[in-house]
Amino acid sequence: MFCWSRYLLWLVILVLGTGSLLTACGQKGPLYLPDPASQQQEEAKDK
Repeated sequence: MFCWSRYLLWLVILVLGTGSLLTACGQKGPLYLPDPASQQQEEAKDK
């Protein structure tokens, strides 16, 4: 039996999942955890 709503649901899930994976590739910022010492120095500069 053909159920078009089931295929539509899977299509929406596939499109949204692929879109979220592709937009996550453009995230910017450091890809590492900064050293605690350098973070404390930056906080001291701000004050």
